[in-house]
Amino acid sequence: MNLSWRRVLILVVFAAAVVLLAHTYADAQCSMCRASLTSVNSRFMRNFNIGVLVLLIPPVSIFCSLFIVLRKYRNH
Repeated sequence: MNLSWRRVLILVVFAAAVVLLAHTYADAQCSMCRASLTSVNSRFMRNFNIGVLVLLIPPVSIFCSLFIVLRKYRNH
């Protein structure tokens, strides 16, 4: 299966847009964090969830970058 880089980039951007624009509740908290945040208002809890998801972006992007580089140079 030989996909062009443009097609792969479009697929990745589309997948990222679907994940970021999904309005369902993202349960990004562990049970201890949720228990300690039950006494605060819902806006803070929502911002905390967004912060957890934002902290997930660098490791995922590093992993994807390494995967792309290794896949590109696997035959050399």
